[in-house]
Amino acid sequence: MIEATSLQKHFGAVTAVRDVTLRALDGRITGLLGPNGAGKSTTLRILYTVLTADSGDALIDGVSVTREPLEARRRMGVLPHAAGIYPNLTARENILYFGALHGLSRVDREARANELIGLLEMEEFADRIAKGFSQGQRVKAALARAIIHRPRNVLLDEPTNGLDVMAVRTLRRLLIRLRDEGHCLLFSSHVMQEVGALCDEVVVIAHGTVVASGTPDEIRSRTGESTLEDAFVRLIGTGEGLG
Repeated sequence: MIEATSLQKHFGAVTAVRDVTLRALDGRITGLLGPNGAGKSTTLRILYTVLTADSGDALIDGVSVTREPLEARRRMGVLPHAAGIYPNLTARENILYFGALHGLSRVDREARANELIGLLEMEEFADRIAKGFSQGQRVKAALARAIIHRPRNVLLDEPTNGLDVMAVRTLRRLLIRLRDEGHCLLFSSHVMQEVGALCDEVVVIAHGTVVASGTPDEIRSRTGESTLEDAFVRLIGTGEGLG
């Protein structure tokens, strides 16, 4: 489970995150929804310890990201917005290297890499040098690398950005599988269809603060709108909070 309480982050005179409190539960896919510049990526970077909040804290399975960042990282798998992989290694070598960093034995990391290559339909390019990969191939390799250690919590920053339809479908199937296995998944997006199709819970962020949270149906009901897109537009336009 991922919990954040009253997160704030400033970059000079700019307030990127004003007051973010959220909870993402095990066995659920939680979407962090907001327009560009709303504070989604900054919030995620605080959660996965790349940034330190100016105030507030977050817990990963009860472990503080500010007081115990190394232990918190062990409990997470992260797919950042820029899904960089080592270009001079193959996709398989990228995955195996991260398995070694996480302390998996050679036998375990090779078995897990084979499993993920199959799940993400990477067989065609798994043993090619990553330089020259398409965006979809890079994202698949980076995601496999991020979850090779079977983390309980998975954080993804706009994971479908730049992917074609087939790559998106493969990614969705994996996320649903992880949810059904009891993992906690938190991902950011500004694509309504994606959030509506995948998310059990939605947290709407605007101007660096949470303006609504709940299931997609609850958010539509509270705003009186028939679609999630219309509810989203109303929320970010008014800045009114809805629990």
